[in-house]
Amino acid sequence: MSHDTTRDMTHDMSGRLRSLQEQISTIIKGKPAQIRDCIACLIAGGHLLIEDLPGVGKTTLAHALSVSLGLKFSRLQFTADLMPSDLVGASIFEAGAFVFHPGPVFAQVLLADEINRAGPKTQSALLEAMEEQQVSIDGVSHALPSPFFVIATQNPSEQLGTYPLPESQLDRFLMRISLGYPDAAAERELLAGIDSREALRALQPVFSPAELVAVQFAVRQVHASAALLDYLQALIGATRSGQWFSEGLSPRAGLAVLRAARAMALLNSRDYVSPDDIQAILPQTIAHRLHPRAGAGRGAVEQVRAMMETVLP
Repeated sequence: MSHDTTRDMTHDMSGRLRSLQEQISTIIKGKPAQIRDCIACLIAGGHLLIEDLPGVGKTTLAHALSVSLGLKFSRLQFTADLMPSDLVGASIFEAGAFVFHPGPVFAQVLLADEINRAGPKTQSALLEAMEEQQVSIDGVSHALPSPFFVIATQNPSEQLGTYPLPESQLDRFLMRISLGYPDAAAERELLAGIDSREALRALQPVFSPAELVAVQFAVRQVHASAALLDYLQALIGATRSGQWFSEGLSPRAGLAVLRAARAMALLNSRDYVSPDDIQAILPQTIAHRLHPRAGAGRGAVEQVRAMMETVLP
């Protein structure tokens, strides 16, 4: 395939992805950067964690993404008494034999709502689904649909009835984002507009599942030069220096950053990764995997941004 053909395909996909962003922006007002990050996460094949206060549009955003990507959607409210079988399903004895009844996880997009309200056993069951794209019931493995995404919402940890997610599970989320309150203009548009549930029903898919798989393949083909990899390694090394964080990034986290940067490059109509792509996604991709060193006086996101300013491309 010629370079011109590849470039034309990149521009065509980027145009479709812009249409996807514009459609979701009709539902989630005034949050173009967050919508862009969500799309980058999903076309990179990653799971997404949205952490914020109740009522700012986390669930609506997840639903709008699934509808716009033409994916089968399932929502499960996580609670303290949620059992693993409520998530993955169970084998029930019927007519002389055990018959497996699949749970909500057997969808292409699982919205795990308020994920940090469930206990450790249920989190472990979800972890297998996120990592292996399968679940195990009574010693039998059941494959999940493809593509498969978890979009999880999480309330701030200081709220009552929440459990901190284990670090092994946080590491399986490619990105963590926050929506925050809308600005005054966006909030006025929300107040004066139609109900979000009605707006969701009016959405049409921009991609089919097969087309989404093709976009994910295109993301993997985006070129990363030796100089770009040097820059990424320097950033990874900075997280391990002890100056910024108590522990640094793992090799798996470094690969996650590169996947997200490739997706951002495609969104920006390029078939190569630039340092700007890494800088655009780095806080969302690594802050939830890191703990600022003692006495830093800043949160993980702010610490990542401060570290980026000291590492030049």
